[in-house]
Amino acid sequence: MSYIVLARKYRPRRFTEMVGQEHVVQALGNALTRQRLHHAYLFTGTRGVGKTTVSRILAKSLNCTGPDGQGGITAEPCGVCDACRDIDAGRHVDYVELDAASNRGVDEISQLLDQAVYKPVAGRFKVYMIDEVHMLSTTAFNAMLKTLEEPPEYLKFVLATTDPQKVPVTVLSRCLQFNLRPMAPETVQRHLGTVLQAEGIEADAGALRQLSRAARGSMRDALSLTDQAIAFGGGALQEAAVRQMLGSVDRSHVVRIVQALGAADGAALVRAVDELRGLGLSAAGLLEDLAALAQQMALAQAVPAALDPADPETATVHALAPLLDRDETQLLYSIALHGRAELSLAPDEYGGLMMVLLRLLAFRPQGAAPRRVGLPAEVAPAPVAPVAPVARPVPVAAPAPAPRPAPSPAPASAPEPVAPDAPRISRELRRPLEARARMPVEPQATPAPVRAPAARASVPPWEDEPPGWDDIPPADENAPAAALPQDDPAPPAPMAAPATTPEPLRPRPVQMDEVLDDPLVTRWCDLFQRLGERALVNGLVRELAWQAQCIAIEPGVGSLRCVLRVERESLRQSGHRDRLQAAITELVGQPVTLEVVAGAVTDSPSRREIQRRERAQHEAESAITGDPMVQELLARYPGARIVPGSIRPN
Repeated sequence: MSYIVLARKYRPRRFTEMVGQEHVVQALGNALTRQRLHHAYLFTGTRGVGKTTVSRILAKSLNCTGPDGQGGITAEPCGVCDACRDIDAGRHVDYVELDAASNRGVDEISQLLDQAVYKPVAGRFKVYMIDEVHMLSTTAFNAMLKTLEEPPEYLKFVLATTDPQKVPVTVLSRCLQFNLRPMAPETVQRHLGTVLQAEGIEADAGALRQLSRAARGSMRDALSLTDQAIAFGGGALQEAAVRQMLGSVDRSHVVRIVQALGAADGAALVRAVDELRGLGLSAAGLLEDLAALAQQMALAQAVPAALDPADPETATVHALAPLLDRDETQLLYSIALHGRAELSLAPDEYGGLMMVLLRLLAFRPQGAAPRRVGLPAEVAPAPVAPVAPVARPVPVAAPAPAPRPAPSPAPASAPEPVAPDAPRISRELRRPLEARARMPVEPQATPAPVRAPAARASVPPWEDEPPGWDDIPPADENAPAAALPQDDPAPPAPMAAPATTPEPLRPRPVQMDEVLDDPLVTRWCDLFQRLGERALVNGLVRELAWQAQCIAIEPGVGSLRCVLRVERESLRQSGHRDRLQAAITELVGQPVTLEVVAGAVTDSPSRREIQRRERAQHEAESAITGDPMVQELLARYPGARIVPGSIRPN
């Protein structure tokens, strides 16, 4: 005879043999005893909790005739009559099991319902059991609605599903619904012990505990894992062998991590991760066990008597509970729970695990003293050999910046009288005006001297990066500029050959007190303004003229020669230069040859506009902070301040 797996061999044959579903057993037993039978039942629940088993027991209860053949409907089927034996063997003619996952169309349901008009052949009731009913199509659901609502008195429907949300409400309203719950690990462990005792197989309590936790509430999964563990262990169940088969993490690793967290020992956490990496254990399994241990620690901190004293791990939990405060235990549980979802996003699984553990250490309250506890000898983890530290390059510390001198407080003085012609500012606008007036003004760094392009060998690395296209301020068409005569009597400025450099060019910050009075740039600003007034340039061509520094204007052979220095390589393209050259030619009325060279720009229309805005902002702030009324308000109301950035020039 072929071997029968444990999940089939020990399938319950009557309601009294079912475990973990007492609420369903009680309701069905009372209904069968009182003969208050519904015409349709819906059993929901996850896999392996007994939906098909309950359906078969219910069918036997409805059709059982007893050992003498004279029995009726009962809550305790005999299991020896023809109806009970045929239903258990799956050959009863009036008990039909339909798998909706493979028979989900309207044709299959219609064929099943066509047989409903015929009375039972051998039993008392016809029982149609439709498994995974949520897989039926919408048309199939609609086809069975009328028969499901008013079936013949000899017909019973039993529906089973793992996803009741997908079942139409029109079907749910026609059924008596029972939700089969996932079984607790303790319930699964007790049942596994009973099964293995009947099989004559020795098993450790720790091995059964591992199997019951790995089953996730499914009795079928627990029995299947037990079959696998028996084959893996050669006929015996040992905790070490079961742990190796499941790939689960030894509880000692989790205990060491909690001890390291309590002692604020980052080196111990790193050693724990390295040990897990060396053993090839699951990082997700470690976080799962860590969350389970945190849950037990929180329970020990809140209700110590709630833990099972018969559990061998209870002593460890009670010993670890004082290591962390209650809020730290809750944080440990939350981070361990959410850290599992981050492992798939991390470049390396163990690197993600290390970040989760270091996060637990980083969120430790400041000033909390490290805590260490001694575990009982029977539960203390075995010592781990220290792992040699990995050699890493030592970063060179940057020199500490020189301390800034503290600003000397301004002497308190009596408020000055307000001049009659001083501008009046409303009280609402003057109240928030202290910050900028009392804020110490830091001395600005002295700009580095700018060398001539020909003598410059390299470009100094400026601190500010070049602004993007969206950050470039628009040109001010009202900026003052001088006229650009076609025949300039002044001798042309000599054009210096720009020095090429392989380093990227970065714009130098504009200083407010910097003098920008190059006559060539002044003439170029006037030309740029005239180009804007006539709308001859736009887009990148306008940016080229806006950010360019004119370094030479001289008459050429049959044309006027103009040389521009531009920092950005994207603006020095030949297409932009040709379009700007055509626009200038149209503006001045004579041919113009435009040359664009690379180099650092020290004066341009854009830099002059930035400087003008900085000066206007400084003047506006000085006018407000120096206003007698403002000073009087700041002196009168100590809590008043000037909101930074609230002052805008006209």
